[in-house]
Amino acid sequence: MKPRKLIFKNSLSPGDIVMLTAAVRDLHLACPGQFLTDVRTPVSQLWENNPYLTPLKENDPDVEIIQTHYPLINQSNTTPHHFVHGFAQFLEQKLKLKIPVTRFYGDIHLSEQEKNWTSQVAETGFKGNFWIMMAGGKYDFTAKWWNPRFYQDVVDHFAGQILFVQCGEKKHFHPPLKGVLNLIGKTDTRQFIRLMHHADGVVCPVTFAMHLAAAVETKPNKPQNRAAVVLAGGREPAQWEAYPHHQFISTNGALPCCESGGCWKSRCQPVGDNDSKDQDLCDLPIQVDQNLQIPKCMNMITPQDVIRRIEMYYEGGALKYNSSSLTQTRSQSAPIRTKQLVGAIN
Repeated sequence: MKPRKLIFKNSLSPGDIVMLTAAVRDLHLACPGQFLTDVRTPVSQLWENNPYLTPLKENDPDVEIIQTHYPLINQSNTTPHHFVHGFAQFLEQKLKLKIPVTRFYGDIHLSEQEKNWTSQVAETGFKGNFWIMMAGGKYDFTAKWWNPRFYQDVVDHFAGQILFVQCGEKKHFHPPLKGVLNLIGKTDTRQFIRLMHHADGVVCPVTFAMHLAAAVETKPNKPQNRAAVVLAGGREPAQWEAYPHHQFISTNGALPCCESGGCWKSRCQPVGDNDSKDQDLCDLPIQVDQNLQIPKCMNMITPQDVIRRIEMYYEGGALKYNSSSLTQTRSQSAPIRTKQLVGAIN
């Protein structure tokens, strides 16, 4: 029989697309030779070198176009499923076949040439190991933010031992930290994937970087699973987001608003962009400074909590600290400044 030709469409954020890569992989592993697949998604760089894609044309009469979803998220507070099951289950129902999930992460591919390229960190002259730090997030999802001063406390604690590389899109909320290598706005998606390949670990909220930390292979001389400390709070249920080798700091069950799972609220204060999210704000906001509120579930996570989770990777022997002489070359950036939210959407 001729293979069925499928084009999968999705317009969601990069973290969601990483999960779609897993479903495409598992479809082909479950049904080898039965499908030719192509995609139409944002962030096309996530699909580079993907062996499961075949260029297809939408006007081909043999092509089926499928708008992909993951309705399983509606059961995320009550059933033992992870995000990696979401798109796969949808395709099972749509295509009427079984698609077992084969791996607990997305499917990101680096070429051999990319693996041999020098990292952006090494290009600065730094020769040690580093962690990526995402100290902020998108303006329309303020419920995922942590106190920027807490991130600074973590950086200061490991001065002389760990180089933190601060990343993030320039148009998002990423207040520059001191004592880090500042790459805010200096990486496109593919560069960020390559940077992740070289990184020992990641400190971040539940976001694209967390999914990428699990999906991008580590270097041959590193542990098979990349270290990650995830500041989750109570917005999303742990079983839906957490990867088994990450240190996932969740407050589910500790507060009335996330007693039975994630609250799934997106904001702590109105942004003023006419989005319905402005009408469904966090129940327990904490005022961090004049312009910034964060959820109580995130504020309950202390710098000491994060420091301890990072230290575990070193105490267990998975990673080794840099020498003080190496980390003295870290670049200094401007002091932390929060930014007025209203009108800041680009």
